[in-house]
Amino acid sequence: MDTIWLTGAEWVAVLRIGLGLWWLESWRHKDKKGWFERGTGIAWAADVAAKHRWNTVRSGFEVVVAPRPRTMAYVVVYAELALGLGLVVGFLTPIALVGGLLLNLLYLVLMIHDWAEQGQNAMMALISLVALFAMSWQTWSLDSAVGFF
Repeated sequence: MDTIWLTGAEWVAVLRIGLGLWWLESWRHKDKKGWFERGTGIAWAADVAAKHRWNTVRSGFEVVVAPRPRTMAYVVVYAELALGLGLVVGFLTPIALVGGLLLNLLYLVLMIHDWAEQGQNAMMALISLVALFAMSWQTWSLDSAVGFF
């Protein structure tokens, strides 16, 4: 593969790091006090799920998220932080890529009726797939330095 400036593997690492920065920005801009103390994030998601056209989403939310809103708020917020850090430094990268892909797919399904949100989730999912199948942890990563994967 011919590339300009960097090797193909380095460009894929740039893509992985950029995706990690995107997750970190998602974490940074969240109103954590609102999510953790007032439950705003999960309350918003509950409203979206309650109106969802797919019964599976409504019932899944009621079974998994609704009984433990505070715990799920922490899971969502700190998953975004962990994904961002893992991808930027390249630590447990395949796990972070799969986790991010699953979280983006979950967001896509939850917000299926709101296409304004879907561009971001679709692009992040696509980048996750490319970075995963191109084994982006082989370049500029702690995984590579330590010999993981």
